[in-house]
Amino acid sequence: MFRKCLIAGFTAVALSSGGAQAQQPPASPHTLTGNIGLFSQYIFRGLTQTNEEPALQGGMDYGHASGFYAGTWGSNVSVLRDSGAYSSGGSLELDIYGGFKGSIGKTEFGYDAGLLYYWYPGDAAPGFTEADTLEVYGALTWKWLSAKLSYALSDDVFGVKNADGTYYLDLTATYPIPNTRLTVIGHYGKQKFTGSSGSFDNDDNASYDDWKLGVNYSLPKDFTVGVFYTDTNMDSTQEAFYTAAGTKLGDSTVTVFVQKTF
Repeated sequence: MFRKCLIAGFTAVALSSGGAQAQQPPASPHTLTGNIGLFSQYIFRGLTQTNEEPALQGGMDYGHASGFYAGTWGSNVSVLRDSGAYSSGGSLELDIYGGFKGSIGKTEFGYDAGLLYYWYPGDAAPGFTEADTLEVYGALTWKWLSAKLSYALSDDVFGVKNADGTYYLDLTATYPIPNTRLTVIGHYGKQKFTGSSGSFDNDDNASYDDWKLGVNYSLPKDFTVGVFYTDTNMDSTQEAFYTAAGTKLGDSTVTVFVQKTF
């Protein structure tokens, strides 16, 4: 009884003196983030997807403290219509993905693994195949370096027939310059197609390497502006990556953008 009275007395004194403080709620294990950006063009793996015309892009991501994440991202595209591959639709790319990422022990190494589905709503023209593609990916990171391998699980890959097993290797350095708002980016990629369709050899006609050099500048209120240069080693024999009007998708080009995260 004495103990209960003593505790009650201390509580009353604390409350009357304003000493009691509300407990902070535990941090939520859930996060939801988004991004939206305006680009002078959409470059995907070294190839223009909008015929060097502007692209509006954005996405939403859910993350959990366990390392699980899922999200979606979209952009306007014109390459499917420009190449004659789609008779209707083909003006939107919508990516849907999910996976797990985290750190490896107490090291500075990290991992990221998941599935990504590229969806291009519309109908393929006669003689063409739809560009929808499913990939599984895995990445290792160390500080500002990353190595990622994406492996196609679908039979047709970005409109190239009978190409399951196609892969893309992505090596990227994203280095924030100390005491500045600048981040420099260097990238090398290898797109390797497999399989064939009749006399069309996917490797000979569709495989290529690409690279990228760029710089980003962070602005207040979570805005970023940037510029990057991209190029590929594809040549005039690779008929898979030309539009119906003969425009080469993998030419050297410069892209500028402004983006906001929230």
